[in-house]
Amino acid sequence: MPSSVLSIATPQQLADWTRDARQRTLELVADLDDQQIMGPQLDTVNPPLWEIGHHAWFFSYWVLRHACGQAPVRDDEDALYDSIAINHDNRWKLPLPSRQETLDYLDQVLDRVVEQLERRDPGEEVAYHALYSTLHEDMHTEAHTYTRQTLAYPAPALGVAPATHPAPGGGPLPGDAAVPGGTYMLGATPDEPFVFDNEKWAHPVDVAPFAIARAPVTQAEFAAFVDDGGYRRRELWDDESWAWRQDYDAEHPVYWRHQGSWQRRHFDQWGPLEEHLPAIHVNWHEAQAYCRWAQRRLPSEAEWEVAALGQADANGKLVPGKRAYPWGQEPPDPQRANLDWRAMGCVEVGALPDGDSAFGCRQMVGNLWEWTNDAFLPFLGFSVDPYKEYSEPWFSTRKVMRGGCWTTRSRLIRTQYRNFQTPDRRDIWVGFRTCAL
Repeated sequence: MPSSVLSIATPQQLADWTRDARQRTLELVADLDDQQIMGPQLDTVNPPLWEIGHHAWFFSYWVLRHACGQAPVRDDEDALYDSIAINHDNRWKLPLPSRQETLDYLDQVLDRVVEQLERRDPGEEVAYHALYSTLHEDMHTEAHTYTRQTLAYPAPALGVAPATHPAPGGGPLPGDAAVPGGTYMLGATPDEPFVFDNEKWAHPVDVAPFAIARAPVTQAEFAAFVDDGGYRRRELWDDESWAWRQDYDAEHPVYWRHQGSWQRRHFDQWGPLEEHLPAIHVNWHEAQAYCRWAQRRLPSEAEWEVAALGQADANGKLVPGKRAYPWGQEPPDPQRANLDWRAMGCVEVGALPDGDSAFGCRQMVGNLWEWTNDAFLPFLGFSVDPYKEYSEPWFSTRKVMRGGCWTTRSRLIRTQYRNFQTPDRRDIWVGFRTCAL
């Protein structure tokens, strides 16, 4: 556990963040009717009514019970909302409280957590678990948003000020950035105030010089692959990927259709492809097939991070140390990164030049998650955090994604943040950029 959470946020800021995360949760389900708030049973989504209860349970379990020694807010909360103990398919079969009872439970937990944080000195352990639980809720509000996309619900109505929306336009951004090779420290250092366990600890990796696309693959570029028979050409797919393609009868990205020309569904609305927007909702198998077709490759996790955070000296040599974000040390803002639902979707790949990395790579934070080539594995020195199920059960079965997306919270994302999903997932807000062979 880090020892300095209170060095990055005061107790009052933590209380404000918990309220803000909860407000976003409530906005994301406020318009759902009784049928929609349960939804169909699918492998890739949770029942929204269950999931919002799980948010409150996580705060109750870790902040109130673990850190403060309080009794459960509900006697049955573990039986209803413990995601590790409750099989995914059983979440539709539970005797869930009504919508109003669930909302009351959320309110009761939030009030107790805020009460603890607004005490004169809540203590480091309470602060740590309050921050962790808030970021956990931030991850779930992102999931609520792609659940709405999966189920073709309308775009949510959110309290995001229009003045903070990124500017439209930007166009394409062709070409590669040349990145020098060298030794790079991948992972977090113990002096950082908060990290997730899968970032522990920084260790040297040798990276050869490489060239990486300045921007992710666009919808127009991916459409050329589809139109060239990319989904039907066996030689472009490895055995596992081809088996996935056959099992799902995939002929194009999941939310595309062809009606005289290609169209894409965004929530419940169909429209023409946006040629300069990134190709999104493509899985790792599809990304690999595209790379073979384009005679390119996916970056390794280390290459992706070097391109995002690395710096070179006057002689073009990779230097020790790294930036906090691609553009420098300052936290994200709307001129640098598309985060926090500000644009209610992706922006064009050429937008937001103020967010470029030292090597000229754009949008490496925000807009969409990006696949890397690497399996999700522990770093040297890995040890579990108190929430031991966060990373360890998923090693070797997932692929690493980097960068955050338009629904990721600014307070959650750091450029070294490691997201991870199975390679078949294409419901999430994910795309990719490529490297030269």
